[in-house]
Amino acid sequence: MAAWKPLDEMNILSSRYPRIDGPLKVSGKAKYTHDLKPEGLLYGLILHSPHPAAKIVGIDASKVEQHPGVKAVLTDLHPTGTCRYVGDTIAAVAVTSPEIAHDVLDLFKVDYEILPFSADLDAAMKEGAARVFADKDNISEPRIDGEGEIESAFGPDDIIVEATYRTQVQTHACLEVHGSLAMWKGDDLYLWDSTQAVHGVRESVARYLELPMDKVHVICHHMGGGFGSKLQAGNYSAIAARLAKLADAPVKLMLTREQDFIAAGNRPDSIQKIKAAVNREGKLSAFQVTTYATAGIASRAGVRIPIVYEDIPAWRHEHYDVYTNAGAARAFRAPGCPQGAFAMEQIMDELAEKVGMDPLEFRLKNDSNSTRQKEWRIGAERIGWQRRRKQPGSDAGQIKRGVGLAAGIWWPGGRGTQAQMTIYPDGAVEVRCGTQDIGTGSRTLVAAVAAEELGLQVKDITSLVGESDFPKSGSSGGSTTSPSVAPAIKNTAEKAKARLAELAAEQLGALAVDVQFADGKAMANGKSLNWKALCGLLGTDPITVHGEWVEGLSSAGVAGCQFAEVAVDTDTGRIQVEKLVAVADCGLVLNRLTAESQVNGAVIQGISYALLENRLMDPVTGSQINADFENYKILGALEVPEIEVIFFDEAERGVIGIGEPPKVPTAGAVANAVYNAIGVRIREIPMTPDRVLMALAKA
Repeated sequence: MAAWKPLDEMNILSSRYPRIDGPLKVSGKAKYTHDLKPEGLLYGLILHSPHPAAKIVGIDASKVEQHPGVKAVLTDLHPTGTCRYVGDTIAAVAVTSPEIAHDVLDLFKVDYEILPFSADLDAAMKEGAARVFADKDNISEPRIDGEGEIESAFGPDDIIVEATYRTQVQTHACLEVHGSLAMWKGDDLYLWDSTQAVHGVRESVARYLELPMDKVHVICHHMGGGFGSKLQAGNYSAIAARLAKLADAPVKLMLTREQDFIAAGNRPDSIQKIKAAVNREGKLSAFQVTTYATAGIASRAGVRIPIVYEDIPAWRHEHYDVYTNAGAARAFRAPGCPQGAFAMEQIMDELAEKVGMDPLEFRLKNDSNSTRQKEWRIGAERIGWQRRRKQPGSDAGQIKRGVGLAAGIWWPGGRGTQAQMTIYPDGAVEVRCGTQDIGTGSRTLVAAVAAEELGLQVKDITSLVGESDFPKSGSSGGSTTSPSVAPAIKNTAEKAKARLAELAAEQLGALAVDVQFADGKAMANGKSLNWKALCGLLGTDPITVHGEWVEGLSSAGVAGCQFAEVAVDTDTGRIQVEKLVAVADCGLVLNRLTAESQVNGAVIQGISYALLENRLMDPVTGSQINADFENYKILGALEVPEIEVIFFDEAERGVIGIGEPPKVPTAGAVANAVYNAIGVRIREIPMTPDRVLMALAKA
């Protein structure tokens, strides 16, 4: 079985080194889809429905077609003729300049039959609520899971806590909006797409346009955020392609910021009704939960609960998807888990308090994960758990401080990636892999793994990613990228190294298996060849090899825990997270700098989820009323706390993804810290100042 070198023999991996595309990004030279402007470019724009529910009776595009700046029009984009949310696609147009685009949209005359609607979770669940789909109820049939006999699990001597928790709809809020640039070269379609899946977009667009896949070429060299919302092809890609074909010119179609908010994905909200029990010794004995959540017009709004604590003798989870007249949800950094952990970690604290135990000791008693047992103790020491108020809310004065904790877990691993390496006679090394760098450092990872294996430096490797014409790799989601890509690059580099070792062996008077590569040299028998001299032996023929993911270099499943310290102003209700300690394991850490960046980003997003972000739907118009960065609040630089990242190294497990796990526990840790500070539990996020003040007043 394949294996990585021991840590003490590594020169690059497991250390901290900068991203190779860093200078391009900080200088503004990196070209994102949004930045591209080929000659003859036209600008695409989508006309979206202003109504949450309506039948399209007719579309008159005659005035649009007469406009001198219009080069292509599409009016056949809606498959059913019934719009089900504000933002639903109605028509599209390609124009000569962005300045006239919105004026042109006003020229469309659409005749609608307005229908009743249910804009949010509560409205859709009411008896007699307007149906989102005429042929089915708003509330789905339940999905039921569980273990043990829940009916008899709640014993007469058990200590029982019942509570209801709520989480909100969170939108992805990507820095770069969703969109594509489409250009035809003969029968071949080239798409520059802001995507987390160049191969996935190629397959979807080829299927939709009924093209052979080898005629579709998808490119994403730089991408400004996705968090799961760009894992799937958007209709904008196919629309851009059709407009470009009609106009015989390149068309760039980037969603407006408003469209990005209302139509390009979100994290489902949730209502979680929990009944949980512990015995007198403080061991969990039963857990029963009913959850409701909406993914808008889509299904699969599941909540992962119970989460983390896996040895509850009896548990039952009954989940209901609820349809609403809102844009469909999409995958969002650890789908279903932050919602579940927010409730799970608070109920754990509530149970601990009921049984008279310290929350940390209670978790150590109920968490069978041996890695996290150690992580709990590390995190507690770094946050100073002994400083925590034994009596919640006992801090004197207007500003009250508290400490809380929570755990996370994530499962998927990786596989399926292929790669190609070419070594040229002048010593240049080029690696091609059809993965994409979505801002997490994958381009650098490819170069670093290749350089480690060949005994070179990162700067010696040309790393080519982000094109569907390169060897196939999967989408960058589910924390699967590093555990999929790194083994494939290592396997490819091993094959190239084996070919070079045969050449070196002849020159060094040694067996190929005895040739070692390090410090830019091939060495054996006390002799050495520098890299350029070795590659010069190739003559005029470069080496090209292909490799793939292999067993033994990566694995799946990580633990992790977080400790938050907060300050709550009881006069204004404002919560400030002052410090957060994140203890995480991810197997072999390939680049400590980018791994820490991933944890920092997840924590920042988690605090933003806990305190600020909230999609607000107008019950009168059915539209999102804060679909912009002025009114949809996300955490800013001045609100980011001190974040201490601690990796629990388990290099022997190989590479495991770290993108999602640190997002899971943050909101729960902050909520528990707030309770410790003010002595009042807030069971709904975001924990905005008004909710804090109302909770204090109620208490």
